[in-house]
Amino acid sequence: MYHFFVDPSNIQGQDIYIDGKDYNHIRNVLRMKKGEVISVGDGVSGNDYRCHIEDFTETAVHCRLDFIKQEDVELPVKVTLYQGLPKSDKMETIIQKCVELGVARVVPVSCSRSIVKIDAKREKSKLMRWNMISEAAAKQSKRAFIPEVTHIMNFREAVEDSGSLDKVFIPYELAEDFDTTRDLIEKVSSGQSIGIFIGPEGGFSEDEIALCKESGITPITLGKRILRTETAAMVVLSWFIYKFETK
Repeated sequence: MYHFFVDPSNIQGQDIYIDGKDYNHIRNVLRMKKGEVISVGDGVSGNDYRCHIEDFTETAVHCRLDFIKQEDVELPVKVTLYQGLPKSDKMETIIQKCVELGVARVVPVSCSRSIVKIDAKREKSKLMRWNMISEAAAKQSKRAFIPEVTHIMNFREAVEDSGSLDKVFIPYELAEDFDTTRDLIEKVSSGQSIGIFIGPEGGFSEDEIALCKESGITPITLGKRILRTETAAMVVLSWFIYKFETK
């Protein structure tokens, strides 16, 4: 079943209207017909509106509500990923997979060892692309919300941004043993806001690690193996899925 997002104002009682680029996608790409069933989210309430296509207007798909499925598909913790800018198109893969796994927000971070440098002119197009990928992944995985990919921050800005979160972790190869990391993850409670810092290729500099420690960000280990930057965040999100969704 296809899943789409609409502005809350497009849900009017039993009538739901899908417009914009999704209108073209439904009508001209998917070639869906009257009567076909789809799922709609408003990105605010968390509701999953199950409806069928009633008609096509010149600007919108007119759907009729069948029922509301109130099943919480979001992680019980709100995870912000502070992702060091990686090479090539790895950021796209990271965003796609982490949105599927439940991340709430992605902050691209320009680190001292980031090879890629994105100027202000390129950043605008990159952000449009990254947020489109987040939206597509949210639709595919039937998320209740579309995670935001924010503007690019430098490392100090990212650390300051994380100051409002309940707990912040930074995977680091010199962190203590896995028992300590396991205890830290076990102490994470439902409803908390969590930050995860992931370095680019080459990891974090000593100065960046020192700044994190000074700011109360806790080093953790991801195990005995060194993971690629595009793998690390997925591992941490998988821990939270196991902790909160397998009981």
